[in-house]
Amino acid sequence: MHSFPISVYYEDTDMAGIVYHANYLKFIERARSDWVAAMGVDQTALREAGQVFVVRRIEADYLGSAHFQENLEVRTLTKTVTGARLILDQQVWRGKDLLFQAEVTVVCATTDGQPTRLPAELRQKLH
Repeated sequence: MHSFPISVYYEDTDMAGIVYHANYLKFIERARSDWVAAMGVDQTALREAGQVFVVRRIEADYLGSAHFQENLEVRTLTKTVTGARLILDQQVWRGKDLLFQAEVTVVCATTDGQPTRLPAELRQKLH
């Protein structure tokens, strides 16, 4: 499991001081980027080699509300790894409270949008 801290800033909230729903997607994106970097995968080098990660599907559940100035934690867990697809479970927590949960399907594509296999180095680190 990968853990990524998030601080809620004013810009993340609506007029009521509650995190705007779309920002949870930004939070989990940041956590995925940090998770990939923590495994030693250089996404810039990968892109220069002609491959990028693409979110294909997200199924999300909003379970609670985060607020301005709260500290959150995004947890990323690998569910399934195949040659071309990675399915992750991502959760946003405030202490012991689960606020948001998403199943995210990530695929690898060439820079011109054609599907391709996940990099071997990443598949090895995930198995």
